[in-house]
Amino acid sequence: MSTGGRHLAIIAGEASGDTHGVALMRSLRQLDPAIRFTGKGGPKMASEAFDSGGSLDNWIAEAGVLGLWDVLRHYGYFKKKFALLLDELASEPPETVILVDYPGFNVRLAKAIRKRKIPTKIIYYISPQVWAWNRRRIPEMARALDLMICIFPFEQEIYESSGLPTVFAGHPMVGELHAVPTAKRDATLIALFPGSREREVRKIFPTMLGAARLILKSRPEIRIEAAAATPAHAELMRAMASEQNVQITITSGNSKDLMRQAAVGLVCSGTATLEAACLGLPYALVYRVATLTYEVGIRVIRVPYLGIVNILANRPVVREFIQHNATPPALADEALRLLNSTDAQERLAADLASVVTLLGGRSERSASERAADAVIECLDKPSGKVH
Repeated sequence: MSTGGRHLAIIAGEASGDTHGVALMRSLRQLDPAIRFTGKGGPKMASEAFDSGGSLDNWIAEAGVLGLWDVLRHYGYFKKKFALLLDELASEPPETVILVDYPGFNVRLAKAIRKRKIPTKIIYYISPQVWAWNRRRIPEMARALDLMICIFPFEQEIYESSGLPTVFAGHPMVGELHAVPTAKRDATLIALFPGSREREVRKIFPTMLGAARLILKSRPEIRIEAAAATPAHAELMRAMASEQNVQITITSGNSKDLMRQAAVGLVCSGTATLEAACLGLPYALVYRVATLTYEVGIRVIRVPYLGIVNILANRPVVREFIQHNATPPALADEALRLLNSTDAQERLAADLASVVTLLGGRSERSASERAADAVIECLDKPSGKVH
């Protein structure tokens, strides 16, 4: 293992974090090719760390849990990983620890690093959405972190008001997708995006299938296509469709192409809703979770909308169908409302484009490049916080 140059640790716990993390790592190595990475992430980050002369634990398959019940079931695993990582950071302190999203683990890690007095700076990239569910954690984060790099413009003021240095880098997805021209849409195609996790698919896709049956009953000439995150999910979804006797096409690996082609979409809440906005797809947001997770969530969420597009616009640009409101008739009605009105589609597409411009999509430099600049600038400043 190389010992020359800067040593940076980077921690991500989900597939999206692996994508954002590796982009940041590559941008940092463009600025300083001698940087060596360690930490935890996914296969993309592990490969980049190996190329840098470092070593990174690929733990995404186990770490990417969803919902309160999954977290409780994996408590022992996370406790062990947390302790081992803290020991590793203490035995070979990096110049900085970069935390990529994944707040349930990473916010606690930041506090533990400070409590143990490990001499390293702590930078957070893809700021956790504590402004939505627990703003009381922001002052705690301000005491632990040296820099917050946020991806939504309104976050900068929220964090800076607590005394935490903050940089708005723009959203990494926007520059990638917004620049891609969208082909002419198929006026007879409706797209379904039931989520990237199996638990989401099992909760949401049956409701989408019920809506598809109603849509096809109303307009038999309509084609409906669903995008699966993986081939395994596609097989699961085909079995569900067969069980409900709904004739739709199900494919995997082409979600972005489908977003560019469809006239209307029904999209599971999450990253896919922002992808849809960047690609100009008129859509409705859909979300269903386990009852326990939902009951806990409604008691802690402090924003009026679930979808980031609506949060950014501070109004219901996209209609949201959540939990008991996500029914087949409601989803079918909304899909048909958009499908039957070119004016409604065009108005929604224009509103989505306006929101996307708030996220830095027109900048000449990517979000990861701006984030890398902020990391290097932070590292070159006098020593950070060690409590």
